[in-house]
Amino acid sequence: MSASLLRRGLELLEAPGQGKALPGLQRGPEGLKAVGAARRRRAAAESGRNKATVKGRVVKSAIEEYHKKKPVNHLKKNLKYMLKGRIVANKAITEQVLAQNRGRKSKDQPPKKVAKKKPEGTVFTEEDFRKFEREYFGRP
Repeated sequence: MSASLLRRGLELLEAPGQGKALPGLQRGPEGLKAVGAARRRRAAAESGRNKATVKGRVVKSAIEEYHKKKPVNHLKKNLKYMLKGRIVANKAITEQVLAQNRGRKSKDQPPKKVAKKKPEGTVFTEEDFRKFEREYFGRP
């Protein structure tokens, strides 16, 4: 055990009001001087505070915390903002921007647009088909 711990233990066991000199007082060149006076004053001032809380922390109300963390609906403000501007960009410009931001991998490429084939018109007319039937099947 250190000497300071022994001194503190003896201070606790002392009877109050005894005429002993305080161990915190030391003799210096100016005379008697309180070495640990600031420490004792600080300890006396802090003895009234709540020891269960962290230093400088304020106990907050649970209701206030609930209202602070409650989600806020921003739908109306967002809709108002989005509907305010009606400027639509040119389609060619939007395609160019999308092409610049697209990667080179095949998975990043848009699917190729397949041109719809128009049904090809026949070279034969209805009369040609009737003529063929007559010649081939022998019907008039």
